[in-house]
Amino acid sequence: VQLQASGGGLVQAGGSLRLSCLASGRSISEYGIGWFRQVPGKERDFVAGMSWTGGSRFYGDSVRGRFTISRDSAKNTAYLQMNSLKPEDTANYFCEAQIRSEAGLRLDSLDYQFWGRGTLVTVSS
Repeated sequence: VQLQASGGGLVQAGGSLRLSCLASGRSISEYGIGWFRQVPGKERDFVAGMSWTGGSRFYGDSVRGRFTISRDSAKNTAYLQMNSLKPEDTANYFCEAQIRSEAGLRLDSLDYQFWGRGTLVTVSS
């Protein structure tokens, strides 16, 4: 599966953005999906994830209550709705796909097999 993230941009603190992750080559519903973010010089951090069944969703502590992950199987696209953005949310955001497993969704980027280019989100104060 190939993944393409989009929707990043410059937004003021308190604003909203919706990121999209378009999958091609395979159905996005076959994979667990994770959103991660990374700033230069730091590790890639988990932001949000959805199991391949769509029945389980997970969020990082810093975004819980502000961000929402979702999926539209008909469009083969996953989304990350980001509300109440803060300057510390500034990062390059990546969507990643994890081969489905009965063990459930893993939240470490090292456990994902597919990813694409990131999309840059900049939140001004």
